[in-house]
Amino acid sequence: MKNRRAENRRDRVLEPGLDGRPGKAGTSSRSASQASASDPLERGLELIRAGEFFAAHEELEDAWRAAEPPERDFLQGLVHVAVAWYQAGRGNRVGCERQLEKARRRLTPYAAAHRGVDIDALLRQLEAASVTVAKGSLELARPSL
Repeated sequence: MKNRRAENRRDRVLEPGLDGRPGKAGTSSRSASQASASDPLERGLELIRAGEFFAAHEELEDAWRAAEPPERDFLQGLVHVAVAWYQAGRGNRVGCERQLEKARRRLTPYAAAHRGVDIDALLRQLEAASVTVAKGSLELARPSL
């Protein structure tokens, strides 16, 4: 089914909202439709900024798959960021915790900044999110990238 998922990925349209879950055909996400970036990394970052974490993870996975090996951990780290917030929105504490840890592990080598992303600031946001989750809340402040 994984190949079928990849084939259908581009056909999905998202409803506006913080959870970024796939929506009904014919609907469109405001931020996704306003995306002016031409590459998957920029689209993925814009979707994270808009709180559309499921769509962001899909775009960033496309970037990760096409990337040269030195860039893959960076892009995979951003995928983990999007998935962590998506899991928080779904109420999945364990999934969120695991994704936050994976994001930190992948992104730390790219500090202080990489490809226009302030990695130091993002790592601080990941740590703050981890503290919030450890205290029993999944109400995470949206990452600012």
